[in-house]
Amino acid sequence: MRSKETKTITENRKARHDYFVLETYEAGIELVGTEVKSIRQGGVNLKDSWCSVDNGELFVRGMHISPYEKGNIFNRDPLRVRRLLMHRREINKLYGTLKQEGLSLIPLSLYFKDSRVKMQLGLCKGKKLYDKRESAAKRDAQREIERRLKER
Repeated sequence: MRSKETKTITENRKARHDYFVLETYEAGIELVGTEVKSIRQGGVNLKDSWCSVDNGELFVRGMHISPYEKGNIFNRDPLRVRRLLMHRREINKLYGTLKQEGLSLIPLSLYFKDSRVKMQLGLCKGKKLYDKRESAAKRDAQREIERRLKER
């Protein structure tokens, strides 16, 4: 059996800064050919994207895929709503959790798994300003410790 190779395309660093990630999920994404070619060139941005459940289907909104230069008439709208592919049971479970606990579903990264484009989704809870300051203080303290250990 062949092993699944993964190659990260892009990560949403802002998501880890703005949210506590409680759980992660993997979903496929429905794309057209020119979008895949543009993604291979790195023309994708997850910065302000989020996911929503409509009529039992999962969609990603706000994800920007740059138009493929050689795509001419086949290019689609860069900010169009794209459907995510997950099992119905998983979508229903996520929908219940999102509505009940007031959490958000945020795209964390986009990657190739063999030749397929996959998206890692995070079930997230928003951070307050003091949480962000606390995270920054911990990160700075850890850097300082590493710096001191390196000097010795």
